[in-house]
Amino acid sequence: MTSVLYDAQGPRAKQRNILYTVLFVLCAAAVVWWVYSGLAEKHQLDWIKWKPFFTSSQPWQTYIWPGLQNTLKAAFFALIIALPLGALFGIGRLSDHRWVRVPSGVVVEFFRAVPVLILMIVANEAYAEYTDISTETRPLYAVVTGLVLYNFSVLAEIVRAGIHSLPKGQTDAAKAIGMRKGQTMVFVLLPQAVTVMLPAIVSQLVVIVKDTALGGAMMTFPELLSSVRPMAANYGANTIACFTIVALIYLVVNFALTSFASWLERWLRRNRKSKGSPAGTVPGGAPKTIGTPALVVDDGRAV
Repeated sequence: MTSVLYDAQGPRAKQRNILYTVLFVLCAAAVVWWVYSGLAEKHQLDWIKWKPFFTSSQPWQTYIWPGLQNTLKAAFFALIIALPLGALFGIGRLSDHRWVRVPSGVVVEFFRAVPVLILMIVANEAYAEYTDISTETRPLYAVVTGLVLYNFSVLAEIVRAGIHSLPKGQTDAAKAIGMRKGQTMVFVLLPQAVTVMLPAIVSQLVVIVKDTALGGAMMTFPELLSSVRPMAANYGANTIACFTIVALIYLVVNFALTSFASWLERWLRRNRKSKGSPAGTVPGGAPKTIGTPALVVDDGRAV
């Protein structure tokens, strides 16, 4: 018996796989025990170091919650600014006009090549030199600016790739019924590309949330990760416990984002498929009028 991808395993191959599995489990258990022993030896697992997070609300109210608020605030502002900019420049790279396509490509490639940390530092220095923004709010502006400049370029490539992934027949059908280029992009291509682009956009949102930590490391932006140092200093040098709690919070936030994106993608696909064949079409979705091209728009109907 063979599979499409590989031949079925024989008795020796099965024995080898069992042996490899046992060895991997033993090695993993040894690593876990080594880490556990090291932490226990340095008293990092003592209950007194973990007790503040489970018996008191002070560390949550004083350090964790304000840091989480700043992290989510910076990520939110960065996303709502970067997303339309990315769509604009992504569409610009698809333009038939060279004077639009080339500058859009240069801008996107430039900011995609520069590290986001450098963009944050440059933005911070620019705000300090040429604006009157207070020193308290300047790190937030610098972090959001750096995240926008980097992530809009990545989102532009996501938009361009999502539109390119659609069948060319959609554009041809739009032209055949007299739609202009702008109408084709807004009413035909972009609505269909959203479902294709959604997983990549959410992945980039997760990157934005994590990259806010760069502002805390370099520009004293009071985000979630930067709360570890003062929190550990005030609770008996429990650095491992603080990092563990903060890491779990990052996991919960990012898991919630990806879960919501997966649900939204399924809902969009299900909602599109649930639309029945409208009047004037045959069960296959093709129009009854001979010679009229079928154009699928966002609500799933053939026009």
